[in-house]
Amino acid sequence: MLKEVFSQVVLLLVDHGHITLKEAYLDGTKIEANANRYTFVWGRTIKYSRGRIRNQLQELWSYAEQAAKEELEHNEPESFEDIDAEKVSHAIEQIDQALAGKEVDKKVKQKLNYARRKWPDALEKYEEYERQMGERNSLSRTDPDATFMRMKEDHMLNGQLKPGYNWQITTQDQYIFGYTLHQTSTDTGTLSTHMDELKKQLGQAPEVLVADAGYGSEENYEYLEENGIEAYVKFNNFHREQTKKWVENPHRFENLHYNQERDCYYCPMGQEMTFIGKTTNKTKLGYKQNYRKYQASNCHGCPMRGPCFKAKGNRVIEMNPRLVRYKQMVREKLNSEKGLQYRSKRPVDLEAVFGQVKYNHHFKRFMLRGMEKVEIEAGLISLAHNLRKMANRVGR
Repeated sequence: MLKEVFSQVVLLLVDHGHITLKEAYLDGTKIEANANRYTFVWGRTIKYSRGRIRNQLQELWSYAEQAAKEELEHNEPESFEDIDAEKVSHAIEQIDQALAGKEVDKKVKQKLNYARRKWPDALEKYEEYERQMGERNSLSRTDPDATFMRMKEDHMLNGQLKPGYNWQITTQDQYIFGYTLHQTSTDTGTLSTHMDELKKQLGQAPEVLVADAGYGSEENYEYLEENGIEAYVKFNNFHREQTKKWVENPHRFENLHYNQERDCYYCPMGQEMTFIGKTTNKTKLGYKQNYRKYQASNCHGCPMRGPCFKAKGNRVIEMNPRLVRYKQMVREKLNSEKGLQYRSKRPVDLEAVFGQVKYNHHFKRFMLRGMEKVEIEAGLISLAHNLRKMANRVGR
């Protein structure tokens, strides 16, 4: 209901000529969750704890096999590679039965009693945390939907992680006309979800998208191209590659000469680097990137080997043809007259909105818990911002 109301207000802004929806400026900010800052659960810690239980259970089983070989010889060998609460309880019960009436080391007894009381409950708790966590690597016990992120506003001034949400907005003329909440700290994987939601709510996607280097990936460029959206989205090294140090470095892969007819590169010494095969890389988001590999024929004794590369053998480079093409297209757009205008306007358009919301109106922490309620809160904030701004402009 709230998203519908928000969309109607955005369309009202369009009707009154405040915005056009043709151009969109995209960025995100991290808002702290209404959760205890120290109730963190880490996916890596769960894996470590599960592995520790597995190893100790294997040790107990091995001890029981030695101490009560006859009692366990008819049992099938236990595999503890994939353990759960039920399997652990069953294994402990078998060990208890095998060791009944035997002389058992005092430390083994203590460990067995501890395992019986603690391990099944711990594994059930780990399974629940993993279910809540999904693809994330952390959560808060007081708000399981919140993810621990490194934020600029830090109450202890030491850069510690805090539970929060990644709030993505699209703006035009400092009006918010799209918002989404995400559980990831990086912006790269939020673009397609955000744009799909924008299209769903407003019935159309913007013709132009302007964003910073946090969104510059092959997957995002492909998404924008397929949806007919003109991309003015920087990539990681956009500014660095325009520096004198970058341009004058003859050893960088980007500065090597490519012969399209022979499908080869030439190293700084003029040696041909021939095509040797293809490779595929899968990103954390599951997107497949295809690379072509080229290798020099003989780098032994080359006077430029040190500054050129330090690995053993002959130099090998990997290039992603599709990403190279996207970067060239984006580079030309960003350095055009229109691109320079978009680049200069982007921080003014977006940062002013974040400044109004977070500092002028002191919204730095959500008051509600859970993704569903937090989305409502973000929607109310976005709606209030637009109405306030529209009222101020009309009243002038």
